[in-house]
Amino acid sequence: MVTEAYQDEFVGGHVWQVPIFLFREHDDVEKYLWALRYDPERVREIYGRHGTDFVAISLNNDREVVRVIAGEAKWRKSLTESTVAALLLGPKVRNEETGVLAHTGKGIWYELNRDTAIPHGLRQLQFVLEQRDREGHADIILSIDRAVLNLGPPPERTDLVIICGNGAAKRERADPLIAWEQPPSEYRAGRDLQIVEVILERGDVLIDALYASLWSTP
Repeated sequence: MVTEAYQDEFVGGHVWQVPIFLFREHDDVEKYLWALRYDPERVREIYGRHGTDFVAISLNNDREVVRVIAGEAKWRKSLTESTVAALLLGPKVRNEETGVLAHTGKGIWYELNRDTAIPHGLRQLQFVLEQRDREGHADIILSIDRAVLNLGPPPERTDLVIICGNGAAKRERADPLIAWEQPPSEYRAGRDLQIVEVILERGDVLIDALYASLWSTP
C-alpha cells in the first residue's frame, strides 16, 4: 500500500503495482482458520509471514516483470533509537568474556544481504495469481516462470524496508530514525534501496480497531 501510494517519491522512478497481496501464502493463518472452523474457542497462534513480507512488480509494455520490489516490514509500538537499531542490527547480547553488550548482526540488513536476487515472494505471487486469475495475468505468470528457470534476463530488484509504529515521546516532527544521506554500511546487497518510516499516533489503537472490524458480524 505504501509502495502504490508514494511511488513517485521512490528511488528509480519505477511504476509499481501490487496485483495481489501475499496473505494467502501464510501457513500459520491457514492452519489457525482451519482449526477455528471446528473449535471457535481456539486461542490464536499466528506468527509473522516467513520469507518475503511483501512484493510489488514493475512491468514493461509486454506485461513482463522487469523489476520487483521486496523486503522487510516491521511494526513496533514505540519507535525509539534503540528499538530501530535492534530491528536493523539484531538484538543485543552480552559477550560472556568481556561483558559488553553488542548487536548480534542478524537483523534486517543481515536478511536483505543474504536474500536471493529473485525473492521467494515473487514465486508465491505467481502461485496466488494462478489461483485467482490465470488468464488475466498470463503474461506476468509466464515472465516469472522464465526468470525462475533462467530462460531470460532476471528482473532487477529494489529492496524496501518499512518501519512502522508510534513515535517516541521526544521525537521531533519529520525526524528520521534511520540515516538517509548515505546508504548504511551494514547494507551490502548492492541493490537499489528504499527506506520508509511510518510514524503513527496511537497506532496500536488503530491496528486493534482494524483487526476487530475483520471479525465483527453485522
